[in-house]
Amino acid sequence: MDSMSKYYLAIDIGASSGRHILGFLENGKMKIEEVHRFDNGMTDNNGKKCWDTEKLFSEIKNGMKKCKEMGKVPTSVSIDTWGVDFVLIGADGKRFGDAVGYRDNRTKSMDKEVYKYISEASLYERTGIQKQLYNTIYQLMALKINEPETLDNASTLLFTPDYYHYLLTGVKAAEYTIASTGQLVNPMTKDWDYELIDCLGFPRNIFPKMYKPGTILGNLLPKIQEEVGFDCKVIMPASHDTASAVMAVPAMGIDSVYISSGTWSLMGVELKKAICTKDSMRANFTNEGGYDYRYRFLKNIMGLWMIQSIRGELGKKYSYAELCEMAEEEKDFPSRVDVNDDCFFAPESMIDAIKDYCKKTNQKVPESVGEIAAVVYQSLATCYGKTIDEIENITGKRYEAINIIGGGSNADYLNKLTAKCTGKTVYAGPSEATAIGNLVAGMLADRVFENLDEARKNIFESFEVKTYM
Repeated sequence: MDSMSKYYLAIDIGASSGRHILGFLENGKMKIEEVHRFDNGMTDNNGKKCWDTEKLFSEIKNGMKKCKEMGKVPTSVSIDTWGVDFVLIGADGKRFGDAVGYRDNRTKSMDKEVYKYISEASLYERTGIQKQLYNTIYQLMALKINEPETLDNASTLLFTPDYYHYLLTGVKAAEYTIASTGQLVNPMTKDWDYELIDCLGFPRNIFPKMYKPGTILGNLLPKIQEEVGFDCKVIMPASHDTASAVMAVPAMGIDSVYISSGTWSLMGVELKKAICTKDSMRANFTNEGGYDYRYRFLKNIMGLWMIQSIRGELGKKYSYAELCEMAEEEKDFPSRVDVNDDCFFAPESMIDAIKDYCKKTNQKVPESVGEIAAVVYQSLATCYGKTIDEIENITGKRYEAINIIGGGSNADYLNKLTAKCTGKTVYAGPSEATAIGNLVAGMLADRVFENLDEARKNIFESFEVKTYM
């Protein structure tokens, strides 16, 4: 199938912005076109950090209307978002309670409450998911302790993308990859861990039936059809944004490690079986769900957040490309920092935090912008090298290449450093991996591609992928 008349719509919503991307094939190659962009963010609501679900759904429909206005009506629409957050639906089918976000402090000390029922080690063994205090399991424990009536009166829990799919179709369903981020899914059964749910005292009836990515949920509700001006199928993509991004890793066919590079660097490999060992837990790896029940065995690394912060501190005087060039000029600067150290998570001044770290560790203190940028890029590449060693030791497998996707794939100097530090071939691109992976799920459901390997081959041929040796 190769026709410009058949379009697929990916709605990719991040914590700070969202966009609608149309995808189609032209002369055998995949093309993408952005049709709508909108802001997102948490707002304070009665002392809680919440998502404005009404505003977001309004923007979802606005972008769909634009497709109609352009004469490019999609065959299907799919939504991906960040993980762990959810809304509760009441018996009347409407949202029940606030859509509280992962940065809210309601989960403080909730790990201790969960560990009264199950130990941290046993929880990892059961779920394969690394501990993050904002995980759904801790959010639900906060509700159970502080707002038990909210849980008692809820009829369904829907993760963020599942909720918007429900508003479009009227179908309440859980998509596997987004559900896996909550630390309540069993990696063996690929379903809710009902024993764990019962043990924690959560109401099991609120967890809807789970489906794998690529599932066709149905068509748009009549009222939505009337509002946006057309009908189309609603397909569950790999609705966790990183799961969609990993679908668009074009070099996965040659045993590559991937780095989904942005504010965070998510570095890992695709596995057929989860690794829930003590070694894996100690090294802080997680086993999130992927397309076709593959596992994203990955580690969260502080990514380009440090460079983004430095650039902001300097009044955005330099572009990212310029910061790369200035760092390259200072490539012999010797100091390194641990990019995952808590002192870099949210410092008042990232520049001061880097200088202080170097002082405390008796290293040469960077002074110029180029030296500071060099420390960050060199330290990131060093961290990538250590993480690859951990991946190879834990999986017992050697990997030939690294494929960097996402916005960070444009950081030329970092790509060169990564190739040098790891001794691996580095492929960089595509930068729009999340939207492309989302689109691929719709295309696979429509049989445009026979399987994910074929889709990845097409991505490699369709989008610019640079090679670094």
